[in-house]
Amino acid sequence: MIVVLVKKMADAEDLPLPEAASEGSAGFDLVAAIPRGADLVLRPLQRALVPTGFAMELPLGYEAQIRPRSGLALKHGVTVLNSPGTIDSDYRGEVSVILVNLGEEPFVVRRGARIAQLVVSAVERVRFVTSETLATSLRGENGFGSTGIHRLGAIR
Repeated sequence: MIVVLVKKMADAEDLPLPEAASEGSAGFDLVAAIPRGADLVLRPLQRALVPTGFAMELPLGYEAQIRPRSGLALKHGVTVLNSPGTIDSDYRGEVSVILVNLGEEPFVVRRGARIAQLVVSAVERVRFVTSETLATSLRGENGFGSTGIHRLGAIR
């Protein structure tokens, strides 16, 4: 288990830290830290940057990803616009979520509402090296939508 240091923002003392909903949850729920008494209304196709009320210090070699909540997406068409949003280990500002309403009705975001999930993952460092050739593969240069068609013998 890794330890992530968290700093609550001054106006978020009443809000919970990210927490897992169950023992098997991969993600930690993030809540909206919008000002008290000032609901945010997202009209259809509108987006907004929603603060979560905390900043964090991820260990070097880790990242955090902000992902949509499936219930909001299914029931209301509300999702995370740049999903997954990446938080680098050297970022120390307040964690915020870019929400977008892709639904047909206005959606109200209230203070403390669960708006997204945060997943922390190890990041492998890589070094890119120029090469004149690459190893061949069954897929080759076949692009978008081409995975799996080799099983049908249909690669062109």
